[in-house]
Amino acid sequence: MMSQQEENKIRNAFKAKTWNEVKTHDSWSVFKIMAEFVDGFEKLSKIGPCVAIFGSARTSSSHPYYRLAEEIAYLLTKKGFGIITGGGPGIMEAGNKGAHFAGGKSVGVNIELPFEQHPNPFIDPDKFLEFDYFFVRKVMFMRYSQGYIVLPGGFGTMDELFEAITLVQTQKLVKFPIVLVKKDYWNGLFEWIKARMVEEKMVNPDDLDIFKIVDTAEEAVKIIEDFYGKYALKPNF
Repeated sequence: MMSQQEENKIRNAFKAKTWNEVKTHDSWSVFKIMAEFVDGFEKLSKIGPCVAIFGSARTSSSHPYYRLAEEIAYLLTKKGFGIITGGGPGIMEAGNKGAHFAGGKSVGVNIELPFEQHPNPFIDPDKFLEFDYFFVRKVMFMRYSQGYIVLPGGFGTMDELFEAITLVQTQKLVKFPIVLVKKDYWNGLFEWIKARMVEEKMVNPDDLDIFKIVDTAEEAVKIIEDFYGKYALKPNF
C-alpha cells in the first residue's frame, strides 16, 4: 500500500506550477547538473581510468560475495589498476576495501539516497565524489573505467551492467571487458536472453560476446589482464 508521503510526492509532481516556477526550477537544475559534471571530470581526470566494480549495497561483510569482491579488487590493485565503485556499503565497500589494503587507488562515486547508501570508510579522501543525479554518476563510471566487474546485485546493478553492455553494443564505448562473477547467479538471466532476445532477433548472437561470466577472482582478473596484454596496454598508474 502506498504511504501518505508517497501520495503527497505524486500529488506535488502533478501540481500546477507557474511558468516562472518551472523556469526557475529547471534553470537551477541545469546549473546543478553542470556543477556535478565539472567536479566529476576535474577529479577523475587526474586519477586516470580504473576498473569498476558493481554489486549490491545489501551484501553483508560476512557474505562470500563480499569476500570475493574484496579479493578481486585486491588482486587488480596489485596488478596496477585503480578501483572505482559506487562508494556505498556492500559489494562497493568490499571493492574499496580491497584496493585500500592493497595500497592502490580507491575511488568512490556515491549517490545521495534516502536509504542504503552511505559512503564507506575505504575510499581515498581525495577520490570521493557525491552526486544527486544517477545519470551523472553513471557517466563517471563509463567515462573513467577501462573494465567492469559485476558481482550479484539488484536493480541498480542491472542498470549499470546493461548500461555498459548497451554502450559497447552501440559502439559508443570501446569494447572494454565486462566480467560477471558467479555463474549460478547470472546464468538464468542470460539463458533467458538467449532463449527470448536472441531467438526473437531482439539482439544479435554476437552481442553475447560483449561480456564473460566466470566463477572465481582469478578468472575475472585474468580477463582484464589478457585484454591489456592483447593490445599491449598498461594501467595508467
